[in-house]
Amino acid sequence: MSAALAFLDTPERVASALPDLRRRLLERLREPASAAELAREFGLPRQKLNYHLRVLEGQHLLELVELRPRRGFTERVLRSVAGALVVDPGVLGDTAPGDGDRHAAEHLVRTAGAMVRDVGRMAVRAEESGTRLLTFTLESDVRFAAPGDLHDFTDALAQAVAAVVAAFDTPGGRPYRLLAAGHPAVQNNAVQNNAVQNNAVQNNAVQNNAVQNNEEASDGRTPQ
Repeated sequence: MSAALAFLDTPERVASALPDLRRRLLERLREPASAAELAREFGLPRQKLNYHLRVLEGQHLLELVELRPRRGFTERVLRSVAGALVVDPGVLGDTAPGDGDRHAAEHLVRTAGAMVRDVGRMAVRAEESGTRLLTFTLESDVRFAAPGDLHDFTDALAQAVAAVVAAFDTPGGRPYRLLAAGHPAVQNNAVQNNAVQNNAVQNNAVQNNAVQNNEEASDGRTPQ
């Protein structure tokens, strides 16, 4: 059975998985297949596919699951080692959070990158040892009436977190890293288009009303 994720923690492993064909192969090989089967499915020469398969296998992104005897040769059946790939942000540069403005997007990105790196590495070690990495994730949505509410909300959340941490923190216990963060919600195209259409309708209504008022004023009538 494949692992949940593969952690790409070296430039070589990242580079091996970047080409489009290899990403398609990794996705396809969530179910085992041989080079001959893949060549037929992808419409490519088996020699070309074998090259890419060797690169992926050399970076431990594929594993051998079966040897099938064929006339004159043995067919190798491969499978992806994981259902998902996670790139260590540290491969591209330093991700240490450092000191920064807690309301700065750059600080959030660096802190989140460090979390991806740490959790990714621990998840791989847990998978290798046959244990489960105990984590938790809390998600919610909030709508602010005014920009200043964001700062008030952050202060209130910090006080609440500090109180809960103080209640559960135990000297000598297993340390956990807690990250609380927030960012504007990403709107899908449908929501954005609807907002644009609503604005257009409102603008047209305002313009039409202004034209009507001007016409009434020109006729000596009192605008409605």
